[in-house]
Amino acid sequence: MPKKPKYKFRLFSAVLATVCIILVGDAVAPTAAIGNSQYFWWIIMLIGFFVPYGLISAELGTQYPSEGGMYTWVEKAFGSKWASRVAWYYWVNYPLWIASLADLVTTIIMQMLGFEITWPLILAIQVFYILLVSVLGVLRISQSDVLSNVGAVAKFIFMAGLGVLGIYVLFTQGTANPVNSITDLLPLMEDGHFSLTGLGFVSLIIFNMLGFEVVSTFAGDMQNPKKEIPKAIIIGGILIAIFYLLPSFGIGVAIPLEELQTDTGLIASYEILLNIIGFSAGLAKAIIVVVGGLFIYTLVANIASWNFGVNSVIAYAAEDGAFPKSWMKRTKDGVPYVPSIWTCVVALVIAIAGIIIAQFVPDLTNLFWTFFSLSLVCLLLAYLPMFMAFLKLHKQGRQSESGFWIEGGKVKIALFGIVPFVLILAALFFTLFPEFNLEMFSYNWPLIVGGCIAVVIGELMVMHVKDGRNLKSTKKEETLNAHNG
Repeated sequence: MPKKPKYKFRLFSAVLATVCIILVGDAVAPTAAIGNSQYFWWIIMLIGFFVPYGLISAELGTQYPSEGGMYTWVEKAFGSKWASRVAWYYWVNYPLWIASLADLVTTIIMQMLGFEITWPLILAIQVFYILLVSVLGVLRISQSDVLSNVGAVAKFIFMAGLGVLGIYVLFTQGTANPVNSITDLLPLMEDGHFSLTGLGFVSLIIFNMLGFEVVSTFAGDMQNPKKEIPKAIIIGGILIAIFYLLPSFGIGVAIPLEELQTDTGLIASYEILLNIIGFSAGLAKAIIVVVGGLFIYTLVANIASWNFGVNSVIAYAAEDGAFPKSWMKRTKDGVPYVPSIWTCVVALVIAIAGIIIAQFVPDLTNLFWTFFSLSLVCLLLAYLPMFMAFLKLHKQGRQSESGFWIEGGKVKIALFGIVPFVLILAALFFTLFPEFNLEMFSYNWPLIVGGCIAVVIGELMVMHVKDGRNLKSTKKEETLNAHNG
């Protein structure tokens, strides 16, 4: 009698993992800083990007179930070279992101303590965070589903808390940013013309909606991935939308715009709201400590959940020669661990370099916003081919009758692929070129240069890739498909 698979990813855990992966707590306050027009941009991105992206991920993830996720989809549509580009940009953003989150953790800890800490302690905290998430990342995701489940619940708590506090202020003290007409909700300049200011935040909003494709990497651990993957994406997507809009509304109606800056984070928003309501210093401090602790936990759980998906993509790319063959090595549980080692090393180098530079450049926040922005640019580049791959693969028809399928005519399908593609292009442009003048290069040149270097290295790697999957990859994929029915 054949042995039953040891690991199973239940629908409930998959939904919570989806929330843990995608819902980002520190995204709300910076976007709220643009004023009432934030609602316009949130709605546009939810309708124009989030919904089609989620449904596309559900279709591709069930029609082409594979631990390779986005890599597999692009490879089937355009070949191994384009898939390897996806893998490179997907990976290179990762250590940059981890390093920026390590800095965020130290900021949260200082907000919890109420005072600045010395740079040796900052270094120790960041190194510990990077090592912790790297170790957790090589654990089988189904073995550590409690980590992501609790992480999702923690996000629900502190995101809902912001919304509830903001709504309480609205009903007791009135709105801090009144809306006199519908035009106040639109991104308009004083002369009535459309403002491009908010487009600088589009990339941040998109970033906080990414991760649905990671769910498809759970396919090998799910009882019935063809049914459970789309359910997890749809249910998780609805919850994510609710818990983004709730705190966005709470902050928008309760906190005066002049008290919000682009670097205002979740903890700072809590501090402002608690002060407006009139909480005692002791109670406010206790709430900040609890929220900060929950927030730090989610930053650990978030990276650990992403790690398996990223490493699986890289392992597939290594089989095609885009990365060294050693990056294919897996633990006894089947988790690629070499990519995690290199991610850890690169993230540590970035974090240490950032702290050293901070001794000469006082504004560490700007430095790490550069790291984060570069991470964001690379990640968005990875997603561009996915939407074009969807258009090609959808045209080829169903691969599985039981898999999820987006119904509709040619116009609807074209819009599903093209609109998110265009939005990503706009996000990339306004991230790299937020202003249309030469002065921009005086402060944005590290991001532009870093983006160019990433593209050049990626193209050098792709030169060694043979266009076509090898026999081992094909057999592995056939085995997974057979396992999934």
